[in-house]
Amino acid sequence: MRNMEKEILKLDYDKMGGLVPAIIQDNVTRHVLMLGFMNEEALHKTIETGKVTFFSRTKGRLWTKGEQSGNFLYVKSIVPDCDNDTLLIKVTPAGPVCHTGSDTCFGEKNDDDFLFIQYLQNFIEKRKREMPEGSYTTSLFNSGINRMAQKVGEEAVETVIEATNGTDDRLIYEASDLLYHLIVLLTSKGYRIEDLARELKKRHK
Repeated sequence: MRNMEKEILKLDYDKMGGLVPAIIQDNVTRHVLMLGFMNEEALHKTIETGKVTFFSRTKGRLWTKGEQSGNFLYVKSIVPDCDNDTLLIKVTPAGPVCHTGSDTCFGEKNDDDFLFIQYLQNFIEKRKREMPEGSYTTSLFNSGINRMAQKVGEEAVETVIEATNGTDDRLIYEASDLLYHLIVLLTSKGYRIEDLARELKKRHK
Protein backbone atom coordinates (compact mmCIF):
# COMPACT_ATOMS: atom_id res chain seq x y z
CA MET A 1 0.00 0.00 0.00
CA ARG A 2 2.85 2.39 0.73
CA ASN A 3 3.73 2.82 -2.94
CA MET A 4 0.25 4.27 -3.50
CA GLU A 5 0.94 7.13 -1.11
CA LYS A 6 3.49 8.92 -3.29
CA GLU A 7 1.03 9.18 -6.17
CA ILE A 8 -1.75 10.80 -4.15
CA LEU A 9 0.04 13.21 -1.83
CA LYS A 10 -0.84 16.19 -4.06
CA LEU A 11 -4.61 15.79 -3.88
CA ASP A 12 -6.61 19.01 -3.93
CA TYR A 13 -8.76 18.89 -0.80
CA ASP A 14 -9.63 22.59 -0.94
CA LYS A 15 -12.38 22.39 -3.59
CA MET A 16 -14.74 20.57 -1.21
CA GLY A 17 -13.67 21.96 2.12
CA GLY A 18 -11.11 19.32 3.00
CA LEU A 19 -12.76 16.36 1.29
CA VAL A 20 -12.39 14.48 -1.98
CA PRO A 21 -14.93 12.10 -3.55
CA ALA A 22 -13.85 8.45 -3.67
CA ILE A 23 -15.44 6.25 -6.31
CA ILE A 24 -15.34 2.61 -5.19
CA GLN A 25 -15.12 0.06 -8.01
CA ASP A 26 -14.96 -3.73 -7.90
CA ASN A 27 -11.51 -4.78 -9.07
CA VAL A 28 -12.87 -7.77 -11.00
CA THR A 29 -16.33 -6.89 -12.30
CA ARG A 30 -15.52 -3.17 -12.75
CA HIS A 31 -18.95 -2.29 -11.36
CA VAL A 32 -19.17 0.92 -9.35
CA LEU A 33 -20.07 -0.12 -5.81
CA MET A 34 -20.51 3.20 -4.01
CA LEU A 35 -19.35 6.78 -3.62
CA GLY A 36 -17.87 8.15 -0.41
CA PHE A 37 -15.75 11.06 0.77
CA MET A 38 -12.29 11.12 2.27
CA ASN A 39 -10.23 13.70 4.06
CA GLU A 40 -6.47 13.38 4.23
CA GLU A 41 -6.59 11.37 7.45
CA ALA A 42 -9.11 8.89 6.01
CA LEU A 43 -6.96 8.37 2.95
CA HIS A 44 -3.84 7.72 5.00
CA LYS A 45 -5.75 5.22 7.17
CA THR A 46 -7.03 3.50 4.02
CA ILE A 47 -3.47 3.13 2.76
CA GLU A 48 -2.20 2.01 6.18
CA THR A 49 -4.84 -0.67 6.80
CA GLY A 50 -5.70 -1.74 3.25
CA LYS A 51 -9.39 -1.24 4.09
CA VAL A 52 -11.40 1.65 2.68
CA THR A 53 -11.99 4.32 5.31
CA PHE A 54 -14.16 7.36 4.68
CA PHE A 55 -14.84 10.58 6.50
CA SER A 56 -18.50 10.40 7.49
CA ARG A 57 -20.12 13.80 7.04
CA THR A 58 -23.11 12.79 9.18
CA LYS A 59 -21.07 11.24 12.01
CA GLY A 60 -18.28 13.78 11.77
CA ARG A 61 -15.57 11.14 12.12
CA LEU A 62 -13.56 8.53 10.25
CA TRP A 63 -15.59 5.47 9.27
CA THR A 64 -14.13 2.24 7.99
CA LYS A 65 -16.63 0.60 5.63
CA GLY A 66 -17.65 -2.69 7.20
CA GLU A 67 -16.65 -1.79 10.76
CA GLN A 68 -20.05 -3.03 11.98
CA SER A 69 -21.12 -5.51 9.28
CA GLY A 70 -17.70 -7.03 8.57
CA ASN A 71 -18.20 -6.31 4.87
CA PHE A 72 -14.88 -4.56 4.43
CA LEU A 73 -13.61 -3.16 1.14
CA TYR A 74 -10.07 -4.46 0.63
CA VAL A 75 -8.02 -2.05 -1.45
CA LYS A 76 -6.33 -3.23 -4.65
CA SER A 77 -5.37 0.16 -6.11
CA ILE A 78 -5.91 3.89 -5.62
CA VAL A 79 -5.70 6.30 -8.56
CA PRO A 80 -6.36 10.07 -8.60
CA ASP A 81 -8.12 11.68 -11.53
CA CYS A 82 -6.55 14.19 -13.91
CA ASP A 83 -7.44 17.16 -11.65
CA ASN A 84 -6.21 15.48 -8.45
CA ASP A 85 -9.54 16.09 -6.74
CA THR A 86 -11.24 12.68 -7.06
CA LEU A 87 -10.09 9.14 -6.30
CA LEU A 88 -10.85 5.87 -8.05
CA ILE A 89 -10.36 3.03 -5.59
CA LYS A 90 -10.52 -0.55 -6.86
CA VAL A 91 -11.42 -3.06 -4.19
CA THR A 92 -12.31 -6.62 -3.36
CA PRO A 93 -15.57 -6.45 -1.36
CA ALA A 94 -16.03 -8.90 1.51
CA GLY A 95 -19.80 -8.94 1.09
CA PRO A 96 -22.74 -6.75 0.09
CA VAL A 97 -21.70 -3.10 0.00
CA CYS A 98 -24.98 -1.32 0.68
CA HIS A 99 -26.54 -1.15 4.15
CA THR A 100 -29.74 -2.43 2.50
CA GLY A 101 -28.01 -5.72 1.70
CA SER A 102 -27.65 -4.91 -1.99
CA ASP A 103 -24.41 -5.69 -3.79
CA THR A 104 -23.97 -2.00 -4.62
CA CYS A 105 -25.38 1.28 -3.35
CA PHE A 106 -27.05 1.69 -6.75
CA GLY A 107 -29.14 -1.47 -6.50
CA GLU A 108 -27.15 -3.38 -9.11
CA LYS A 109 -25.96 -6.97 -8.95
CA ASN A 110 -22.19 -7.10 -8.71
CA ASP A 111 -21.55 -10.04 -10.98
CA ASP A 112 -20.76 -10.80 -14.58
CA ASP A 113 -21.33 -14.26 -16.05
CA PHE A 114 -18.67 -13.72 -18.71
CA LEU A 115 -16.02 -13.29 -16.02
CA PHE A 116 -16.62 -16.92 -15.03
CA ILE A 117 -14.67 -17.88 -18.18
CA GLN A 118 -11.57 -16.23 -16.70
CA TYR A 119 -12.24 -17.91 -13.36
CA LEU A 120 -12.62 -21.26 -15.12
CA GLN A 121 -9.27 -20.93 -16.85
CA ASN A 122 -7.63 -19.90 -13.57
CA PHE A 123 -9.11 -23.06 -12.04
CA ILE A 124 -7.88 -25.20 -14.93
CA GLU A 125 -4.40 -23.70 -14.60
CA LYS A 126 -4.49 -24.61 -10.89
CA ARG A 127 -5.42 -28.16 -11.83
CA LYS A 128 -2.45 -28.26 -14.21
CA ARG A 129 -0.08 -27.14 -11.46
CA GLU A 130 -1.41 -29.49 -8.79
CA MET A 131 -2.65 -32.43 -10.91
CA PRO A 132 -4.95 -33.87 -8.19
CA GLU A 133 -5.92 -37.51 -8.55
CA GLY A 134 -9.48 -38.26 -9.60
CA SER A 135 -9.91 -34.99 -11.50
CA TYR A 136 -11.21 -35.18 -15.07
CA THR A 137 -9.10 -32.16 -15.97
CA THR A 138 -6.02 -33.91 -14.61
CA SER A 139 -6.79 -36.93 -16.76
CA LEU A 140 -6.95 -34.69 -19.84
CA PHE A 141 -3.54 -33.19 -19.12
CA ASN A 142 -2.16 -36.69 -18.52
CA SER A 143 -3.58 -37.90 -21.84
CA GLY A 144 -1.30 -35.62 -23.86
CA ILE A 145 -1.77 -32.92 -26.45
CA ASN A 146 -3.07 -35.22 -29.20
CA ARG A 147 -5.91 -36.52 -27.05
CA MET A 148 -6.78 -33.03 -25.83
CA ALA A 149 -6.95 -31.79 -29.43
CA GLN A 150 -9.06 -34.81 -30.38
CA LYS A 151 -11.52 -34.01 -27.58
CA VAL A 152 -11.92 -30.48 -28.93
CA GLY A 153 -12.72 -31.98 -32.35
CA GLU A 154 -15.23 -34.41 -30.87
CA GLU A 155 -17.01 -31.69 -28.92
CA ALA A 156 -17.07 -29.47 -32.01
CA VAL A 157 -18.79 -32.21 -34.00
CA GLU A 158 -21.35 -32.76 -31.23
CA THR A 159 -22.00 -29.01 -31.13
CA VAL A 160 -22.63 -28.95 -34.89
CA ILE A 161 -25.00 -31.91 -34.64
CA GLU A 162 -27.05 -30.23 -31.91
CA ALA A 163 -27.09 -26.95 -33.87
CA THR A 164 -28.44 -28.61 -37.01
CA ASN A 165 -30.61 -31.44 -35.68
CA GLY A 166 -30.88 -31.05 -31.91
CA THR A 167 -32.45 -28.81 -29.31
CA ASP A 168 -31.36 -25.41 -28.05
CA ASP A 169 -30.69 -26.81 -24.58
CA ARG A 170 -28.41 -29.51 -25.97
CA LEU A 171 -26.68 -26.96 -28.19
CA ILE A 172 -25.77 -24.87 -25.15
CA TYR A 173 -24.67 -28.00 -23.29
CA GLU A 174 -22.39 -29.26 -26.06
CA ALA A 175 -21.03 -25.79 -26.86
CA SER A 176 -20.10 -25.46 -23.18
CA ASP A 177 -18.25 -28.77 -23.39
CA LEU A 178 -16.46 -27.48 -26.48
CA LEU A 179 -15.39 -24.28 -24.75
CA TYR A 180 -14.17 -26.14 -21.67
CA HIS A 181 -12.03 -28.55 -23.70
CA LEU A 182 -10.72 -25.67 -25.82
CA ILE A 183 -9.60 -23.84 -22.66
CA VAL A 184 -7.87 -27.01 -21.45
CA LEU A 185 -6.07 -27.25 -24.80
CA LEU A 186 -5.07 -23.58 -24.67
CA THR A 187 -3.82 -23.99 -21.10
CA SER A 188 -1.69 -26.97 -22.10
CA LYS A 189 -0.05 -24.79 -24.78
CA GLY A 190 0.52 -21.90 -22.40
CA TYR A 191 -2.21 -19.64 -23.76
CA ARG A 192 -5.32 -18.07 -22.28
CA ILE A 193 -8.78 -17.27 -23.55
CA GLU A 194 -7.75 -13.59 -23.47
CA ASP A 195 -5.26 -14.37 -26.26
CA LEU A 196 -8.22 -15.30 -28.46
CA ALA A 197 -10.00 -12.11 -27.45
CA ARG A 198 -6.97 -10.05 -28.47
CA GLU A 199 -6.78 -11.82 -31.82
CA LEU A 200 -10.47 -11.23 -32.49
CA LYS A 201 -10.13 -7.61 -31.44
CA LYS A 202 -7.23 -7.17 -33.83
CA ARG A 203 -9.26 -8.67 -36.68
CA HIS A 204 -12.23 -6.46 -35.88
CA LYS A 205 -10.10 -3.36 -36.39
